[in-house]
Amino acid sequence: MVDPKSDMHMTIRVKFFASLREQIINPNTEVDGSQAKTIGDVWKLATDVPMPPHVLCSVNLEHQEPDAPVNDGDEVAFFPPITGG
Repeated sequence: MVDPKSDMHMTIRVKFFASLREQIINPNTEVDGSQAKTIGDVWKLATDVPMPPHVLCSVNLEHQEPDAPVNDGDEVAFFPPITGG
């Protein structure tokens, strides 16, 4: 994680929602933008657990797949799969 007081690194804001928010220690965090190339990289940098299957992802409020690229300053969000009946 990046020290939010430091402006030496660009950051990617990370948010977790619903049941994922309850499972992650810090559901609103930041990661070093220079170390993350994809959404999957962001997950790895922000958590210490494997990404569950079928997690929904977004970059800057647009749905994306885990292999989608990310850039410094992006906001990445993770949502559990939606179910219904």
